[in-house]
Amino acid sequence: MMLKPALTAALLGTVLMTSAAAQVTIKDAWVRATVPQQKATGAFMQLSATKDSRLVAVSSSAVPVVEVHEMAMDNNVMKMRQIPALELPAGKSVELKPGGYHIMLMDLKQQVKVGDTLPLTLVFEDKAGKRETVEVKAEVRALGTAAAKHGGHSDHKH
Repeated sequence: MMLKPALTAALLGTVLMTSAAAQVTIKDAWVRATVPQQKATGAFMQLSATKDSRLVAVSSSAVPVVEVHEMAMDNNVMKMRQIPALELPAGKSVELKPGGYHIMLMDLKQQVKVGDTLPLTLVFEDKAGKRETVEVKAEVRALGTAAAKHGGHSDHKH
């Protein structure tokens, strides 16, 4: 029996999500919509791990450059920087949100529009070095929605 490629990909995505579901739960994944010519935006979500883990990599088939970033105050100046990994303490929710930890999507080739979904591949690693991969479809939301009003990257140049 031959499966169509789209069905095969959907089943594979489900399998990948299921294998990591026991370790990391991802809720409310979304991406901020962009305006024409904008080259960067952010992705946000809530992560919960059942055991101490780290988010060690993120990629997307739709975006050339994807990095995990943090925003923090340094001498009364808000600064953003890439981090090598994001710690996920067991049993605690870690929120990726505007103005805090987030995923930067850079070198965008086209506008990210409301109603679209963006594929993200997240790689988690536990204390023993075992890696789990989770595929996420992040909903693109408008700049003016409640979840998107807390600051962010619409004016950042990378």
